[in-house]
Amino acid sequence: MIDFELSDEQKMIRDSVGAFATEQIRPAARPADETGAIAADVVTQAWQLGLVSGSIPEQFGGGGDIRSAITGAIVAEELGYGDIGIGMHVLAPRLLAFPVVEMGTDAQKERMLKRFTGANFAAASAAVIEPHFDSDLTAMQTTAKRDGAAWILNGVKCCVPLAADSETILVYAATDAQKGFAGVDGFLVARNAAGLKIAEREKNMGLKGLATYSLTLENCRVGADTRLGGDKGINFSRLMSEARIAIAAFGVGLMRAAFDYARDYAKERKAFGMFIAQKQAIAFILADMAIEIDAARLLVWEAASRVDKGDDALKESYLAKNYVAASALKVADNAVQVLGGHGYVRDHPVEMWLRNARGLAAIDGIATV
Repeated sequence: MIDFELSDEQKMIRDSVGAFATEQIRPAARPADETGAIAADVVTQAWQLGLVSGSIPEQFGGGGDIRSAITGAIVAEELGYGDIGIGMHVLAPRLLAFPVVEMGTDAQKERMLKRFTGANFAAASAAVIEPHFDSDLTAMQTTAKRDGAAWILNGVKCCVPLAADSETILVYAATDAQKGFAGVDGFLVARNAAGLKIAEREKNMGLKGLATYSLTLENCRVGADTRLGGDKGINFSRLMSEARIAIAAFGVGLMRAAFDYARDYAKERKAFGMFIAQKQAIAFILADMAIEIDAARLLVWEAASRVDKGDDALKESYLAKNYVAASALKVADNAVQVLGGHGYVRDHPVEMWLRNARGLAAIDGIATV
């Protein structure tokens, strides 16, 4: 059974992150969409909230908080309410830090984690998605072959956030193509590693504030100590479950934002002598939007609760992400419809949210709880 009552600490986190998203991220969203650059002060303030360092063990300078997928989903939803692109930017260091905390060797933790507990934002990333129409996480075309005391990586990745600024990128590659998820490992690859090439910034339809890149690995030789988890390796299916929960939670935040904006607009906009919110057609659209939000959040929390209990959540996280990808697009489009002609112009944020929602189906592994 799932307990839907948040703890006092979770409520405090929700309220503080929600206030930050509304007061700081939302005003910065349109400028980031127009220019592709996120205001540095917003990133700094987000970093100071401890959304990354809080879950790093105290021995490495972190807060030592126990990680919770539900708490992570709450954070992602609140940030998504402000702006998904900015939210994913400020949480990008989690893509490397949290897998190291959860599955890294003692030496990897000692080497990697302290950089994420300082006063300044430390960029980091993970490379998961491949630029193929049939990209499949259980059958990656990026490979890692053992060569004595080293590994040789070959392949192409895309949608890698903050790659150009990250000192280290966690690259996922197939070490045994016959084993599916169990045959995928992660490698801590330095940005300047020989054989790693980072292309120009990608030009995307939405999420324009989030800098993403494609990268190519051509006989990229890395030491055996870069394999996350050492000889034990990783639980890739669990890491991807956590990633899909995060992406879905971001989508729920976007859905809330679109609904709130459309509802408030409908209460203020008059047509033919009455507020359009009083028209049955508009009221039904808003009701459907509200239902989709609650349904989506329930799926996210169900998957997150399984992760917190240590259960397999691969199916639940996959369903949550797919449902949110479709529902967020529907809710954002309905917001545009409620605003009518105003929904299509850049004076209102709903057209931006529609473009951002379109990307949820295409991205995978670029956020984590």
